[in-house]
Amino acid sequence: MNVAKDVDLCRPNSQARDYSLTGDSAKHAIEAGLVAAEWYHTDVPRTVLKQLMRRRDGPAMRDTALWIVLHLLFATGGIYFWGSWVAVPFWLAYGVIYGSACDSRWHECGHGTAFRTRWMNDVVYQVASFQVMRNPVNWRWSHARHHTDTIIVGRDVEISWVLPIQLGRKVLAYFGVVEVWKSLRVLIRNSLGYLSPDEMNYIPESKWPKAIFWARIHVLIYAATTLVALGMMFTGMGLKSTIPFLLIGGPRAYGCWHMVMTGLLQHGGLAENVLDHRLNSRTFYLNPIGRWIYWNMNYHVEHHMFPMVPYYSIQKLHEIIKHDLPKPNPSLFAANKEMILAVMRQRREPGYFVRKELPPTAKPYLEALHKTVPERTIG
Repeated sequence: MNVAKDVDLCRPNSQARDYSLTGDSAKHAIEAGLVAAEWYHTDVPRTVLKQLMRRRDGPAMRDTALWIVLHLLFATGGIYFWGSWVAVPFWLAYGVIYGSACDSRWHECGHGTAFRTRWMNDVVYQVASFQVMRNPVNWRWSHARHHTDTIIVGRDVEISWVLPIQLGRKVLAYFGVVEVWKSLRVLIRNSLGYLSPDEMNYIPESKWPKAIFWARIHVLIYAATTLVALGMMFTGMGLKSTIPFLLIGGPRAYGCWHMVMTGLLQHGGLAENVLDHRLNSRTFYLNPIGRWIYWNMNYHVEHHMFPMVPYYSIQKLHEIIKHDLPKPNPSLFAANKEMILAVMRQRREPGYFVRKELPPTAKPYLEALHKTVPERTIG
C-alpha cells in the first residue's frame, strides 16, 4: 500500500486552520473531548422514532424509476435535437438529473435508509457515486466520520467552508470544473494504489483494497468514454463526438449547480467545533421540485440528529421536533443570504458564525459543551 505524496496543505496564513486529519487540529479535537462525543438530541418518544425510522422500498423505487426515466427522456431529446437550440434545455435538464440529483441518491443510499432491501441501496449508491465522481469506498467512510464528528476541525473531512474563505473557489464550484479535476485526480491516484494520509485515517485498513478496486472501475469507464469520443471524432462526426462526454462525466460539471447550491447551505457560516447540530447545521424550506432533487436534505438539522430516518419521513420528523429547533430559513433565497453574509464576514473575522436563535419552547444550547466556540456571534 502506498501513501500519496501530493497532499494539500494549508497555506501559511495567520487566519488559516489545519483541516487535515493528521495535524494539530486533530490532536486538539481529541484533547478537547470533541471526538466521538455525545451530541445533543431532541427527545422523541421511542415508539414514534421507531415508526419514523421504518424503511420501505416503495417510495425510493418510485423516485428512482422516475430518476431513470428522466435520464433517458432528457438524453434522448438532447441527441434527437442535436444541432438545434431545442437540444439545449434537454441537456441542461439531463445535467441536473445526472450531476445534482446523484448527490442525494448517493447520500441516502450510503446511509442505507432509502430502500428497505439492501442490494437496492447498494446498486443506486454505486451508480450515484460514479455520477458524482466519488470513490464509493472512500466516501462511505468519510461520511460516517462526518456524522460522528460533524464540522469538528481536524476530524471531519467533509467541511466545505474552510478558513480562510476562498470565494473564487466556491464560485467555480458551481461550474464543476475544479471539482471534477480534483475528483479525477483522486480516482486516478487511488487506482494506482495510493491513498492519502487522510484517507488512511478514516478508511479501515481492511477496506483499502476495495477502494483501489472501485477507483480502477471508475477510471476504466471514463477511459472507455474517452475512446468512444475519439473514435467518433476520427470518423468525421465533428461536434457529435462530444456526446459521450455530455452523457458520462460531463454532467458532473455542467449540471452540478443545484448540488453545490444546496450542499454549501448545509453548514455554511455556522459554528465549528460544537456538539449541538442546531448550531452547526441549517434547515431551510425548499420547493417540491428542489426537495425531490435533494431528497429532502434541506431538513438538515433533523437529518444530523436522526440520520437513520429515511428521506421520505424526515418532513414528519421536522414537524414533531421543530419546537426544539431554530426557525428554518423560509426560502432558498433567505438561506443563501444568511450564509453569504456570514462567510463574507468570516473573511475579516474568522471567529464569526451565525448563531441560530432557539424558540421559547426549545431546550437551551448546552454551553458547557461549547468551550471551543468563538465568542463573537449573533443571536
